[in-house]
Amino acid sequence: MSLETLGQAARGAAYQLATISTAQKNQALLAIASELEARQSTILAANAKDIAAGREAGLSEAMLDRLLLTPERLAGIANDVRKVVSLDDPVGAELDSRMLENGLRLSRRRVPIGVIGVIYEARPNVTIDIAALCLKTGNASILRGGRETFHSNLELVKVIQAALASAGLPIAAVQYIDNPDRALVAELLRLDRYVDMIIPRGGAGLHKMCKENSSIPVIIGGFGISHVFVDASADLTRSLAVIDNAKVQRPSACNALDTLLVHEAIAADLLPQLVLRMNEQGVSLVADATAMGLLADADGLREAGAEDFDTEWLSLTLGVKVVADVHEALAHMREHNASHSDAILTNDLYNAECFINGAGSAAVYVNASTRFTDGAQFGLGAEVAVSTQMLHARGPMGLAELTSYKWVGQADYLSRP
Repeated sequence: MSLETLGQAARGAAYQLATISTAQKNQALLAIASELEARQSTILAANAKDIAAGREAGLSEAMLDRLLLTPERLAGIANDVRKVVSLDDPVGAELDSRMLENGLRLSRRRVPIGVIGVIYEARPNVTIDIAALCLKTGNASILRGGRETFHSNLELVKVIQAALASAGLPIAAVQYIDNPDRALVAELLRLDRYVDMIIPRGGAGLHKMCKENSSIPVIIGGFGISHVFVDASADLTRSLAVIDNAKVQRPSACNALDTLLVHEAIAADLLPQLVLRMNEQGVSLVADATAMGLLADADGLREAGAEDFDTEWLSLTLGVKVVADVHEALAHMREHNASHSDAILTNDLYNAECFINGAGSAAVYVNASTRFTDGAQFGLGAEVAVSTQMLHARGPMGLAELTSYKWVGQADYLSRP
């Protein structure tokens, strides 16, 4: 496989996409949704091969759940594509404008970024999400999924390219690196002649590799330890329901709860109730020394080691720590990579504002589950990633985050004196 050839083709496709109408882009998206439904049996058969290979390779149940496609999930993916069709096209929108004294009207207009390279792991739905968002924003994309999703992704890319062809758009608008050789990832990271942005979706190791080896700007996202801090003023019964949702609703998701921080004033009341709830749900607890004595009846309880509060569990395991107040909770979060989704459960307005301002997270919640950090939940349609860096885009990256802008000056044959 020649990435040089892929890059050249993607750049050519990007030029075409930058000039087509919203109606043409929407036609291609509707065709993708229809093709997903029409080819359901073929896609699910390919996914079954990946699941079987994953089980044989010893993948965890959490990883297999990320990998799994079902008729219901596939229908949901198709519906997400249709939701993108219903969203406003940001390309061409004016961010602001002004009229200068010399008669020059200046504006900033949204434009596609160009060619986006996305490296991701065991989530085949990401293939469709990225393609849909990039197409809507006039960007070409080069995709590189994980080895464990190989067969699923090949079928999904066939769906996308068939839909592109039917809509009269270049199939090079969405390309897939179908060789699992890891050397090609390193090559993609240096393809700055053609690729304008790299988005890695995966663990800390992938992000580190991209940051250290890419000659292309990298949007870092997806990884971060998610915390919930239960303040002394919180309603404990309602807090337990939110904790349960954040941990159990889909434990393999990147916005699922990893560490529960509990104010020392209510720990003796809350933690025994937490044990009952987590035992029912099959959740194992990993606790600091103070919390251990209040969690004695927890199934699978163990004391936290040096790395446990830095672990994104992606499974039915929950870290628990008792803290003195909101400031100690925030200090713990700063030390343990709170950059994704974090929440405070409180009835104290001062502590809520302190938490909002002090948390360095891309998404911060007051009295709500961390599980809401998602493009569809935020009304953005699908998402290409959840950015956890401080520049350009933060949180779920929807359509607007896949655009840049250009200055446009308009006048009546104006010359500079």
